[in-house]
Amino acid sequence: MIHKQSYDEVLDTILAVDARFHRDAYHFVREGLDFTQQSISKQEEGTVRHISGQELLGGMRAHALEQYGPMALMVLNEWGLTRGEDFGEIVFNMVEHELLAKTEEDTPTAFVGGYTFDEAFRQPFLPPAVPAPELPEVNRTIPPASETDRPANPTNQSKASDKQ
Repeated sequence: MIHKQSYDEVLDTILAVDARFHRDAYHFVREGLDFTQQSISKQEEGTVRHISGQELLGGMRAHALEQYGPMALMVLNEWGLTRGEDFGEIVFNMVEHELLAKTEEDTPTAFVGGYTFDEAFRQPFLPPAVPAPELPEVNRTIPPASETDRPANPTNQSKASDKQ
């Protein structure tokens, strides 16, 4: 009898060979794939189809923001994910171990150039940039004070006001 490995047993095998990413990163990619499939299916009136690497990147982003909000960047980094290409590395590790299927068009390069993690997971939570107000040009030269602008006897004026 042939023993078919469970999902977790296959993950153990993958992690023994490639320990760059935490086990939770693999679970997240699997969930992100399901999330993306469901989103596309809703948009295309129930059609289930193969999704591209760039579509999966978009789905991973939406799923991470929905699940973890402002903590998404920190959580993904904790799992070893720092760039879109890392999602592709996980996908192709899973393909290699027959947890996922691919088409002839699917390549790891499909995950290149989608977005930076900073723009995808940090910037949505930053306050909007406020443009600096434009200040009028100011004449920075100050003419010297003339004798008529100065009090005649500043010391006497101070003493006079002190007596009051």
